Amino acid sequence: MTENTAAHRVEPLARGVWGVVATPFTDAGEIDDASLVRLVQFYESVGAAGLTVLGVFGEAAALTASERMQVLGVVAENSSLPIVAGVTSLATAPAIAEIENAQATVGDRLRAVMVQANSGSPAVVIDHLRRINEATGADVVLQDYPKSSGISISTDNLIAVVEASPFVSAVKAEAPPTAVAIARITARVGVSVFGGLGGQGLLDELAAGSAGAMTGFSVPEALVSCVTAWLAGDAEAARAELVPYLPLINFEQQPGIALALRKELFRRRGLFASAAVRAPAAGFPAELDAIAADHLAELDAQEVR
Repeated sequence: MTENTAAHRVEPLARGVWGVVATPFTDAGEIDDASLVRLVQFYESVGAAGLTVLGVFGEAAALTASERMQVLGVVAENSSLPIVAGVTSLATAPAIAEIENAQATVGDRLRAVMVQANSGSPAVVIDHLRRINEATGADVVLQDYPKSSGISISTDNLIAVVEASPFVSAVKAEAPPTAVAIARITARVGVSVFGGLGGQGLLDELAAGSAGAMTGFSVPEALVSCVTAWLAGDAEAARAELVPYLPLINFEQQPGIALALRKELFRRRGLFASAAVRAPAAGFPAELDAIAADHLAELDAQEVR
């Protein structure tokens, strides 16, 4: 990173846990505003640093443009937390349109927009982000999530993108091994780097220099307690806060059904009225009903102890 780029870089995104907001639906498939309000107010009550709305686990790709604005509006009206809005499109013009809609909906509550790396070539990504920033003025969280985007970019190329893009305030590193990528990025550029993937690698990511987590989990207060302890300099306490939840984190992150599991666990915790998902997402498998109940019962028993 050149001295000039470093001097003009936007402020890094705040450290902590940015809760990735799942979009609740009614059994009839409509957006459930009441459940959404409960979720975002719960995130705020447990100490989240901010909310990431319309991400992959927000099923943004299954929402219409007006529904996306509805979700953003409900979140903004019912929480005081800063908002990062996810951008679904990998192409520049529609990505700009999504961001302009988000800006019109939430105004200065929009802290940044989360844009996925849309090429393995740093030149292509740099141009994509530059055009987005010139058109909208928005700070960018650069997301590297090849499982969702289908795009793989090397860590060195990702760093080159960030070095050339002073409006990037954070990177969301979700290409395993995430701790390796986080260590390399934080050693080179002065942006916040967050892990995701439901918190599976959170302790290692924090040890590698992450600013926290930008992810969802059915017990987000566990992630907040862990990250808060770590950022306060108490690694032992951070580990103690997270370790009891690792079996549930592992259960929830099963490929292909992770979204359905999280929604069902939110329902069982009283945050969502329904665990409904939209196609092509898979629904909650009935075969896991008793296993999910056992996981939650074990956590309840630990709290009693």
